[in-house]
Amino acid sequence: MVTEKNTKSVFCSLRKSKSRLNRAALLLSLAFFLFFLPDASAFNTPEKFIFDLTWAGVKAGTATLEIANFNGHAKIISTARSADWVSVFYTVDDRIESLLQGAQTPMLSGLPQSYRVKLREGSHRRDKEVIFDHTNLQATFIDHIGAEKNTYKIGEKTFDPLASFYYIRTLRLDVGKSVYVDIFDSKKLWNVEVQVLRKEKIKTNLGEFDTVVIKPMMRSEGIFNRKGDMYIWLTDDLKRIPVKMQTKAAVGSITATLVGGTF
Repeated sequence: MVTEKNTKSVFCSLRKSKSRLNRAALLLSLAFFLFFLPDASAFNTPEKFIFDLTWAGVKAGTATLEIANFNGHAKIISTARSADWVSVFYTVDDRIESLLQGAQTPMLSGLPQSYRVKLREGSHRRDKEVIFDHTNLQATFIDHIGAEKNTYKIGEKTFDPLASFYYIRTLRLDVGKSVYVDIFDSKKLWNVEVQVLRKEKIKTNLGEFDTVVIKPMMRSEGIFNRKGDMYIWLTDDLKRIPVKMQTKAAVGSITATLVGGTF
């Protein structure tokens, strides 16, 4: 039986091993990692999702995903924080923001204008930013810790990992048919396949939901650097509410379950 006491022992051992698997085990940034949107006006603002993050049935942290109006632009904000007992061994405090083009530029509305990632995961620190220039098909990558700044080519409809999640929520999702999205991350342009696996009815503390299950085939660094598969359960309606997300890590499965919010 998994208890908080023996779970602490496991995390302590992992820490002593100095293995990068520690980060995978806590993937408290999960989710949010991932996924997709067109016209910014199509999004419900404000919208906020609150998730419990669990490992082996034990609550390990809390995550949020929200979108709000910011001076005529849609801003997406994702956070992930470790529970107090986990923070004793391994602190996670992540914040990711994506600012989308607004109605001022109708041809680009819904595409990312900027993307900022601030991660604190154990001793690991990350502060990177991407500035998108969709007119000239360029993305400028800035590492605020490593003092790096470079420009890369992108496609005509390129998203960051966070904005891409909202984009896919607006798409038609047919079981057995994959959808594809171009994502710029880790100084590379990825053509990401999102497999639409099945429809499934699931129960949570918020009730019972008819969902469609998708599997993003993301290949990237940081919170996306995982060897296991990730699955997302979206409500099978126009809202496409993310009810549950799950990824396999080296020490088991990390699950994000919707527990509240405004939607």
